[in-house]
Amino acid sequence: MAEPLPPARPRIPGSGLVKGLAVTLRTMTKKTVTAQYPDVQPELPPRTRGVIGLFEENCTVCMLCARECPDWCIYIDSHKETVPPAAPGGRERSRNVLDRFAIDFSLCMYCGICIEVCPFDALFWSPEFEYAETDIHELTHERDKLREWMWTVPAPPALDPGAEEPKEIAAARKTADKLAAEQAAAQAEQAARAEQPEQPDEVAQTDPAGQSEPPGTPPSGPQEGQA
Repeated sequence: MAEPLPPARPRIPGSGLVKGLAVTLRTMTKKTVTAQYPDVQPELPPRTRGVIGLFEENCTVCMLCARECPDWCIYIDSHKETVPPAAPGGRERSRNVLDRFAIDFSLCMYCGICIEVCPFDALFWSPEFEYAETDIHELTHERDKLREWMWTVPAPPALDPGAEEPKEIAAARKTADKLAAEQAAAQAEQAARAEQPEQPDEVAQTDPAGQSEPPGTPPSGPQEGQA
């Protein structure tokens, strides 16, 4: 059986009134601060959910954000293009090309699901909040406006000193080091070729019969002292 609860402490009459007056007195002693908006912009927290910025270079038109949106406020249009083979004899591939990416902020409830499910980091939270319109139909912002908001996205916080380097950065650094090593090897090879002295080419001698003789071969025919 559950243990019985301890008896409640007797409530002192007027204690609620005293607590309320204490809060009032503490507020009255503080200096009043007036926000001078819009002349002075407010200092927003770094994780403020203002609007959604689009980095369209990373978008592969997978439609995952539009499918997972609970309000169905994301509109995406695309078409397919044929990509030539990367190597001779390869096979052509097709890829999706983004034509339209729009978000209706009159329906958006700022849940952030689209940002969380994006597998290619194409959507980000921006602290921008000044996007009010006089007409509700103008709250559907296209990808050009979403691209402008992308440049207001704050930089991510720094990693802990002992944290493991992200695999994306490690792969990019490995590729950059490989390209730098190949370029250095090519430059060294060109410098070695430039330092080698150019040797004059020996011209092959041709006999009267039209047959060429290798360089250094004494000319054929009668020599001095021969009959």
